[in-house]
Amino acid sequence: MKIDRIAAEIEKIAPLKLAQDWDNVGFLIGDPDREIDRILVTIDITRDVVAEAKAYKADLIVSYHPAIWDGLKKITAAGPSGVIYNLIRAGIGVYSIHTSLDVAAGGVNDALADILGLVECGPIGDYVDDPAGPLYKLITFVPAPDVDKVAEAVHAAGAGQVGNYAKCAFRTEGTGTFLPLEGASPAIGRQGKFEKVEEVRLETVVAAAKVTAVVAALRKAHPYETPAFDVVRHWDVEKTFGLGRIGRLAEPRRVDDLLARIKEVTGAAAAGIIGDQKRTVKTAAVCAGSCGKLISNVIDRQCDLYLTGELKHHQALMAQEAGLTCICLSHTVSERFALKNLAKQLKKGLSGVTIKQSTKDRDPFVWKTI
Repeated sequence: MKIDRIAAEIEKIAPLKLAQDWDNVGFLIGDPDREIDRILVTIDITRDVVAEAKAYKADLIVSYHPAIWDGLKKITAAGPSGVIYNLIRAGIGVYSIHTSLDVAAGGVNDALADILGLVECGPIGDYVDDPAGPLYKLITFVPAPDVDKVAEAVHAAGAGQVGNYAKCAFRTEGTGTFLPLEGASPAIGRQGKFEKVEEVRLETVVAAAKVTAVVAALRKAHPYETPAFDVVRHWDVEKTFGLGRIGRLAEPRRVDDLLARIKEVTGAAAAGIIGDQKRTVKTAAVCAGSCGKLISNVIDRQCDLYLTGELKHHQALMAQEAGLTCICLSHTVSERFALKNLAKQLKKGLSGVTIKQSTKDRDPFVWKTI
């Protein structure tokens, strides 16, 4: 199976357009024409993970964190680029998904939100556009006898799709006026004569990718030589995409109860806790990895709890002074547990390819009591 087929399946899970603009996602290393039979899934690509990939005879590594963060000026066997060198030499490709999986529905942050039992939740911030593109409203004015013909044409071209409903539109009767000038070839009336025509205002929605085709269909089906129409971009307040999740718990729970649940799902051996550990949590926010810059949004929303990977010292102090309880699991511990579901989804969509989650990928920190 070629990488374009695999990339198409990954796009269904974590569209690359959801990634933050500072991120580096997609097919980063490898030969796009190579046949891929085995995939290793991991958070980080370390020397141990590369050795595991070789032993597994993997053709591709799907990594959460990018294998390449910044521009490389050299790639050598020794030093920071050694992992890249070994991957290229072994012919193992890399496809990274990072913040696209953070933002995606059913991704890492939704998995964290599920641990706490969050409901009615949305992203905390760092918003991105819907990867499907915005919706547009098409408005046109059609002589009453021709409105069904025009509506069918624009709907056949892709307009009028709203969720699980097709041919969605609205019609309003009214009067259209026009004066054909010299050179005009009007479908109704004649040059130099002011006309009043019973028309229908036809409104429908169009996905961004289909606007051009729908307008072309409108022009072809409309009886007028120069049809009047507007295409207006929607502001979709329902589909917002961004990092983290924030909302209320389905049932208020004590911090101790939540810690037990977090340990059960993520396997976390330790956690850094800021603030009141005995409180009952009614509202909470989650954000995998390093999401300290969003803490002001969490504080402003007056949440009881923030579950994340790590916070900087000044961010921890902000939380403490604001009376916000925080649970820090360590960066990759807040992310790694979600790989199991990612591997499951890939197996379902890529029959014929063997997929395995890395056993050598682990938190670089070893937590000990001293």
